[in-house]
Amino acid sequence: MPHRSPFTCILWDVDGTIIDASEGILRRLTITLEHFGFPPPTREELVHWIGPPMYESMQTNLGVTAELAAEAVTYYRTVGKAEGYTAGARLIPGIGELIIDLDAAGVPQATASSKPEVQVVALMEYFDLDTHLVAIAGSTPDEKTLSRKADIVGEALRRLEAAGVDTSRPVLIGDRHHDVDGGVEQGVPVIFVRWGFSWPHESEGAQAAVDTVDQLRDLLLLAEPLESATTATNATTPAPATNAATTTPATPATNATATTPATNATTTPTPASTPTGH
Repeated sequence: MPHRSPFTCILWDVDGTIIDASEGILRRLTITLEHFGFPPPTREELVHWIGPPMYESMQTNLGVTAELAAEAVTYYRTVGKAEGYTAGARLIPGIGELIIDLDAAGVPQATASSKPEVQVVALMEYFDLDTHLVAIAGSTPDEKTLSRKADIVGEALRRLEAAGVDTSRPVLIGDRHHDVDGGVEQGVPVIFVRWGFSWPHESEGAQAAVDTVDQLRDLLLLAEPLESATTATNATTPAPATNAATTTPATPATNATATTPATNATTTPTPASTPTGH
């Protein structure tokens, strides 16, 4: 059955939303923090490191100066480059298929990730998703020039517009509070996914929150109404003018919450057992 989307374009966060990179992050953080004389985080403590740019996380979690944070991030990235940016990364089950199906339905997509763009490109290519995306946006290598989520969302929209994409009804898919904050700042509604590594309150401010990829699919792809699917076969029999009102209108982005089952919107999630990150 043909499908359409209520959104004209879709922006994706990467870590925790498309990719689970927690295994590699924990390993690289352990090596880096031990090198600088800090105790490594436990797997449970990854929630404090995942989401914001690593430069910001270093300062917040270690209480170090900006200069030392920059040095630690450089070391962390050097370890990651030596291992390979895709080492230990895996696709969230079902997300790859959803991105492919959205592309097949003609829905333009882009990444909007706080992860360095060079790494996002490597991951999208590794999982064969790059050809299904119109643009791949991430932070600059220094994670300072372009690192705020709102600025990255804005850059992703700019690249889509430059490619001729209609950005009048965008939506951002993310798993942390800074995704919600960045979307709100840009006027982009957010669908919050709970399979990342987040605290229960972080979905506040999102237009909708989902627990599974199937629930996300139901919000992003809608089955075409029967009358639309049969238009071609009935082309010789014009529909009466009074039937025009029965056509199902496209759902605006601001109505995303209306399609989320009430039980999902009120569910109090707990941090996922498998953390994700950058």
